[in-house]
Amino acid sequence: MAIGFDLNDLQAFRAVAELGNFRRAAETVHLSQPAFSRRIDKLEQALGVRLLERTTRRVELTAVGRDFARKVVELLDDLDGTLLGLRGIAPSRLGEVTVACVPSTVYYYLTQVIRRYRERFPKIRVRVLDAGANDVLAAVAGGAADFGLNFIGAQEPEIEFQPLTEERFVLACRRDHVLAKKRRVAWADLAAHDFITVGKGSGNRLILDQALAGEALRPQAVYEAQHVTTLLGLVEAGLGVAAVPSLAMPGPDHPILVSVALEAPVVTRRVGLIRRRGRTLAPAAQQLFDFFADFKPAPRRRRAVTPPA
Repeated sequence: MAIGFDLNDLQAFRAVAELGNFRRAAETVHLSQPAFSRRIDKLEQALGVRLLERTTRRVELTAVGRDFARKVVELLDDLDGTLLGLRGIAPSRLGEVTVACVPSTVYYYLTQVIRRYRERFPKIRVRVLDAGANDVLAAVAGGAADFGLNFIGAQEPEIEFQPLTEERFVLACRRDHVLAKKRRVAWADLAAHDFITVGKGSGNRLILDQALAGEALRPQAVYEAQHVTTLLGLVEAGLGVAAVPSLAMPGPDHPILVSVALEAPVVTRRVGLIRRRGRTLAPAAQQLFDFFADFKPAPRRRRAVTPPA
């Protein structure tokens, strides 16, 4: 007796069960929305039951659908694990992992880990959702990303936060700037220089505002942007200096930018991996998650700055 549905239909159902949205689920499995709907219809007809209740605004699982979704997740994860574990198949295994991350972690952490992961699993596609801290948290909580790299989430009950590193905020400036020759700079010293900051909606801004509660310590910004990477572009253009997480800074051999330790006070943030509590990652995602957890970055040294002639 023919089953009437296939593995692709189950993968489509898993996507809509996790995301609760046909459009986003269709994008995840790389189908048009009409083609995706046909897959779900085919699965429901083959099983002879309704798995989803669809309205104009959202999609909800029926009681049968919720039970079936749990079994589908277990089935697909077991199958994925079996294929990944077979000798000679793992390097050629096709698949996809979605990682959400704050942009300031991309340059140093993300690129190095993904490069190593690709050497081991060259055919697994990695999608990177680079967004603000709140959006990264929402992507992981909502199922749009398998896991994330973030500096918020430790206080969320539905999120597991696994710390990776604690980094300090440093001063980013051009090598020809007067502050570049210093080994360290106090926050109060920035009042005499054009300062560039992230907007109030940024998680980094919240950390800095809480740490610099004293008005005398707070530099007055002349420029404001939404992302740390944009701050670095403005600094590189010679428009001022900025306080950024140390992981966001390029390496010591960068021809234009240099970082200087900020103190009085030292401000830090804790970066970690976030995932939905109680959710088992698919094997391909778990492999990448473990690569991040095991990554030990080499110490970053500040290159000496030669005073301009």
